[in-house]
Amino acid sequence: MEPDTASTTILIVTLLVLVLASAYFSSSETAMRGLNRPRLKHLINQNHRGARKANRLLGRSNRLFGALLVSNHLVKFYAGAIASVIGLRFFPDYGVEIATVVVTLVFLVFAEVAPSNIAAERPEKLAFPSSYLLQPLMQLLRPVVSTVNGIGNFVARPFVRARKSDNEFSIEELRKVGTQGADLTAERQNMLLGILELDNVTVDDIMVPRSEIQGIDIDDEPAAIGEFVRSSQHTRLPVYREEINNVIGVLHLRRAGRFLSRPAFARSDVLAETDDPFFVPEGTPLGVQLVNFQKEKQRIGLVVDEYGEVQGIVTLEDILEEIVGEFTTDAASQVPEIHAQQDGSYIIEGKALLRDANRVLDWDLPTSGPRTLNGLLVEHLELIPDGNVCLRIGRFTFETLQISDNVIRTARVDVAPTRDDADDE
Repeated sequence: MEPDTASTTILIVTLLVLVLASAYFSSSETAMRGLNRPRLKHLINQNHRGARKANRLLGRSNRLFGALLVSNHLVKFYAGAIASVIGLRFFPDYGVEIATVVVTLVFLVFAEVAPSNIAAERPEKLAFPSSYLLQPLMQLLRPVVSTVNGIGNFVARPFVRARKSDNEFSIEELRKVGTQGADLTAERQNMLLGILELDNVTVDDIMVPRSEIQGIDIDDEPAAIGEFVRSSQHTRLPVYREEINNVIGVLHLRRAGRFLSRPAFARSDVLAETDDPFFVPEGTPLGVQLVNFQKEKQRIGLVVDEYGEVQGIVTLEDILEEIVGEFTTDAASQVPEIHAQQDGSYIIEGKALLRDANRVLDWDLPTSGPRTLNGLLVEHLELIPDGNVCLRIGRFTFETLQISDNVIRTARVDVAPTRDDADDE
């Protein structure tokens, strides 16, 4: 039969309007969900009207997204009915089937995927103007939305955990804000990420190990103490008796001038200028230790294990370098235990920290167990070798070069390229 041209035209125009309406609802939902909350608050503080209105709507997110969901589904169901009528008019036998396929494709492309992608790229430009239309829509559909939300919440209650406040951010959300949602230089982004990573790193990871601690043995002769202090490159030195576990104080070299300027001084003069030692339990996260340093007005701490044995020294500067990076641009002074060779290999001292090697050389040596190269090699060998050996750990080939006093002193490291490196070549 011949379709009624006038009424069919009206139905087609109505269907196109419904597609546009569905596109608006889909894009509005994506834009409202994609708003950057910290930037939204910043715009509110600048008295941005659209931001204030959008923030008010997001404060009632259940009603907002419920209204968008109800509206979008009503539009789609109504469009499906109209499409079926149009299909039957043109194809009486298979009109419903054809209309279902066509309207599904049209709505997927033009009312879902495309509008959502556009809104995801420009959430503010779409969300702020839309908030003026969404507010009356929420009021109009409030009874329906309240009923639907009530039933939906009752059904979902056994499966939903209590969620945090919208004003709280997880570490991952803050990390995303720092890397994607903020107009910051690379250096400032790295600082922000360094702060967020503090609780994932402990004092054990950055401390100067016990074997490398330089300090003053108070039982030494005053002349030897004076010579050691004059040649020291450190600002603060632990003062101990016989061994480092018997720490009795910390000497700031600024105070050392008070007794070094005398023709002769006694051990008691050194002790008079020392401060009480500050002890740090091993395993303390850097974020916690930074606060403790600030609270106790300290800049250096002795890391001790559960038995009170000194394991190393951590300083405020060490923690700050985790945030802002090394204070020096000299790579050799950053990790003096690593020596690059002309053939592309590296000779690394056994005492070198694995984290330092990973950071400076962009490696991925395992750091979940031992913290030094010596510890890593001994763990994989399961013994201290009598002579030089070779072994492979992942893409790293190690050749021990010097072993003494039950410690691997130096090793050569060759690194196989990763798949990404090979592809670049």
